[in-house]
Amino acid sequence: MEDGQERVDGGVPGGTPPTGGVPAQGRPGEPAGDVYDWFRRGAKLLAQGHPAAAEQLLARAAEAEPHSRSIREALARAQFDAGSYAAALENFRAVALADPSDDYAQFGWGVAAARLGDFETSAEHLALAVAMRPETDHYRSALRQTRATLAARAGAFGPLLPGAPGYREPNLPQQAGGGPEGVDDDA
Repeated sequence: MEDGQERVDGGVPGGTPPTGGVPAQGRPGEPAGDVYDWFRRGAKLLAQGHPAAAEQLLARAAEAEPHSRSIREALARAQFDAGSYAAALENFRAVALADPSDDYAQFGWGVAAARLGDFETSAEHLALAVAMRPETDHYRSALRQTRATLAARAGAFGPLLPGAPGYREPNLPQQAGGGPEGVDDDA
């Protein structure tokens, strides 16, 4: 423009924005479209097997709409699938706390906790999901796996054998010579 001001209407006389090409973005680095567009594109990327890309769009959407349970749940799924288990746990947790009857959020909280090694929390939330939806096979399977891990760690199946995952060498008493009792270091 001749007066030194930039046009905000797309630069076309009459105020009509240009058609085709890339839509205008709000802030630098912000994806085109509105929050709903980000959510839909993120969900589509997640369904197509691109969780890291989905996570980027869904994180923007969650930042813009932090109280949207559907956005937070989709973001948590993308984070879980991308291997960001701690972030996924926090988002599943937020959804479940906002609506404790959301069986999928309870399930997500449980499986994320299991991936982080917190099997007690995992069992609690998976049991809630199973109680709400007992017909859901993957809920029941995840709960069985978590309970089996807890039982194995508690020794319910007997002592672990050398070489088994989680096996730790027993602490044997030491003699004055440094070796275990009953072992003759001079022989």
